Amino acid sequence: MMSGISSPTAPRRSRARTFLPLAVVAWAVLEIWLLTLVARAAGGFTVFALLAGGVVLGAVVIKRAGRRAFANLREGVRAAEAGPGGAPAAPGRSGGSGNGMTMLGGLLLMVPGLLSDAAGLLCLVPGVRERIAKLLGRAFQRRLATAAPGGFGSAYQQARIHYPDGKVVQGEVVREDAPAGPGGAGPFQPPRPPLTP
Repeated sequence: MMSGISSPTAPRRSRARTFLPLAVVAWAVLEIWLLTLVARAAGGFTVFALLAGGVVLGAVVIKRAGRRAFANLREGVRAAEAGPGGAPAAPGRSGGSGNGMTMLGGLLLMVPGLLSDAAGLLCLVPGVRERIAKLLGRAFQRRLATAAPGGFGSAYQQARIHYPDGKVVQGEVVREDAPAGPGGAGPFQPPRPPLTP
């Protein structure tokens, strides 16, 4: 017997969710195939040296990028404490631009494989790094603009609408003209609910 109630349809899967696992598997198979080709041509020790060198180089790159980010943070705090007429920024500092791409390059170098090492080295080349950062920024903005309601994109947009500068200061309003409390000892203050984030 049919009841006339339609069954709920499952939400449509995005292309990224469908093809990302396939892309990861294809990438892993290609990496293994390239490593076996290099091992046949140059030997297993060469492959081990390449993988170990990638891990060491990636760790050094990430450490340098982290130190640079921490130094930029320290300079920003120092400049904020000095006020508007404070000390000027040190010459030659990039202001932290490219640190995220540099860390991504270091991470890709640490992932075992020749393709990931090549991609990591590309992320370290200054001209390529800026180009990739611009492309990723545009893709992220497009994704936010076309995000479904109720997702991360709409939450981000709502936060930007309600708090355009991103700063929220919690506090209370104290009125001076409030009626006096019992015994005339200051304004009467009824119990207040706790502040919630």
